[in-house]
Amino acid sequence: MLNNYETVFIMTPVLSDDQAKETVSKYKQLLASNGAKLVHDESWGLKKLAYPIQKKSSGFYYLLQFQAPGSFIADLEINFKRDERIIRFLTVALDKHALAWADRRRAKKTESKKEVTA
Repeated sequence: MLNNYETVFIMTPVLSDDQAKETVSKYKQLLASNGAKLVHDESWGLKKLAYPIQKKSSGFYYLLQFQAPGSFIADLEINFKRDERIIRFLTVALDKHALAWADRRRAKKTESKKEVTA
C-alpha cells in the first residue's frame, strides 16, 4: 500500500542552476526507481533562512509530494543525509486533511497563474 508524503528540502545556495536541477532530478529518479509515484513537485526558489545553517543564510527550497511505501522513507532520508548539496530536509506523512489542503493550494496557484497569463 502506498502512503502519501510530502518532502521539502533545502539545497545549498552555492549551487548553479544546472547543479540544483541535477540534484532535484536525482531525487525524482530515486522516487521512480523505488516504486514511488510523484504527485506534485514545486520549486520555491532561493529564500532567506530563519537562522544560519552551515554558515549559510539562504538556500534553494524544493517541494516533492509523492506516494510511496512506508519502508522507502528511511532510504530517502539516508540519501538526503549523505548528499552534501542538501542542508536540511523534512518529510511528513499526509492525512486526508493535509491532502485536501495541498490540492486546494495547488488549485489556487494554477488559478493565479491563469489570471496572470490572461
